[in-house]
Amino acid sequence: MSWEEELFGLLDDLEQQAEALYDAERGPDLVDRSRTAYREVTLASRLMASLGTQVRLEVAGVGAVQGVLDRVADGWCVLSGASQDWVVLLPAVTVVHGASDRSVPEVAWSPVASLGVGSALRRLADAGERCVLHLRVGATYDAVLHRVGADFVEAVVGEGRRMLVAIDALAAVQSR
Repeated sequence: MSWEEELFGLLDDLEQQAEALYDAERGPDLVDRSRTAYREVTLASRLMASLGTQVRLEVAGVGAVQGVLDRVADGWCVLSGASQDWVVLLPAVTVVHGASDRSVPEVAWSPVASLGVGSALRRLADAGERCVLHLRVGATYDAVLHRVGADFVEAVVGEGRRMLVAIDALAAVQSR
């Protein structure tokens, strides 16, 4: 073996050692960066990646709700089932089963996803169909939504009685 071959062999060995040291030092840094980046992932972004899939949500005051995740927006989502649809407020969601392992960052969402839950409730009010209002405290009301304010919904229950329900108190709205 010539001295050049020995020198190149030594340099190759040193380069491999340097790469191994760099990888060993970089590994914890990558894990730390990954953890830091994951802190930015929201429940809504995980649900956005799960659009079109069957999920089960455990909702405060309601229990388990399941269906195909049809829409995710700012603070709410829509699940479609065989016989009924659910508008679920995300702050009332306690557990999600069947979500994607991925997430979709908010910058990649459709502009429609920035609509608040009021837009979904206004649609229900315009349709004039009966629905069930589920509150986070467990109360339910058979109602027809009449009007939607900034932070409340006006509903007609029973024989034409009107009541106001704070949107923050809602857990979900179930179609009939």
